[in-house]
Amino acid sequence: MDAVNPSTQPTFASRTPLHIGVVALAVRDLDRIQAYYSDLLGLAVIDRTADGVRLGAGGVAFIELQHRPDAKPDDQRTAGLYHTAFLMPTRVDLARWLVRVAQNRVPVTGVSDHLVSEAIYLDDPEGNGVEVYSDRASETWRRNGDLIEITTDPLDLDDLVRAAGDGAAYADAPAGLRVGHVHLRVGDVEQAEQFYRDTLGLAVTRRRGGASFMSSGGYHHHIAANVWHSRGAPVRDPDRAGLAWFSFEATDRPTLDAAAARLTAAGLPVTPTGGGIETADPWGTRIRLTV
Repeated sequence: MDAVNPSTQPTFASRTPLHIGVVALAVRDLDRIQAYYSDLLGLAVIDRTADGVRLGAGGVAFIELQHRPDAKPDDQRTAGLYHTAFLMPTRVDLARWLVRVAQNRVPVTGVSDHLVSEAIYLDDPEGNGVEVYSDRASETWRRNGDLIEITTDPLDLDDLVRAAGDGAAYADAPAGLRVGHVHLRVGDVEQAEQFYRDTLGLAVTRRRGGASFMSSGGYHHHIAANVWHSRGAPVRDPDRAGLAWFSFEATDRPTLDAAAARLTAAGLPVTPTGGGIETADPWGTRIRLTV
C-alpha cells in the first residue's frame, strides 16, 4: 500500500469534536482580495455565490469572500476579526510557502515561535489579519490539565527555510490546508470565555494579558479572544467590512445538539440553517454550527 502523503491530510486541529470550518469576510474590493488569497496561498475557487466566491484546497472551501462595495472599512478598535489562521499540514509545506513569500517580496508583519507552532503574520489589503502556521507534534506540547504552554519567541527563519529542502516549490495550496483557528477582537475577555467556554463547550488552554485561548478536544486553540485594541467594544456594526461570520464543524450530530442545547438554555438566539444552526457571540459575531 502506498504511503499517505501528510500534505494531503487535514491535521489534528480539524479532527476535534468542534473545529473551524469556514471564515466569511465582507470585502469592499472582491477582485483584489480574491487575488490576494489566491496568490498568497495558492487557493482554488471552489464555488461562486450570489455575491462572492468560496476559496479552498483539496476540494474543500474554507474562506468565503462576500462582495460588499458599500461597506464601511473595518475598525481595529471594534469587535471583529484579529486574524484568520491558515494551518499548513506539515512544516515542509510552511517552509516552501515561506520561500515563495520571500521570493515574491510579500509584506510580512511578524513571525513567532509559539512552542506549539511556528507562525508568519500578514495583513490582507483591507486590513484583515492573516496567520500562516504549522503545528509541532501535539505529543511535544507542554500540558498542565487543559492548559497548554504557548510562548511568543523569536522564530528561527533560517532553520525553517532549510526544512523546504530541494523538493518542489510551493505552487498550489496543499490539499490538507485548513483554517486552524480564528483570533477575535472582543470587548471583554471574561465575557468571551463565558460564551465560548461555558456555552459552546470549549476549554480554556491559555490566558495572557488581555487575551484568552480556547479549544475543543485538546488542541492548543481554535478560538482566541483579545481586548488589546477593542476593550469595551459594543456590538459590532454589521455595515462594516471584515468578519461576516465563521463556522464550527462538529464531528457528529450529538456534539452539535449538545451545543445547541447549551445555547438555548442560556437564552441565546438559535436559528436553524441548512445542515445546522446559527447564533451570535456577545458582540454580534455570527457563528454557524454544522455537522
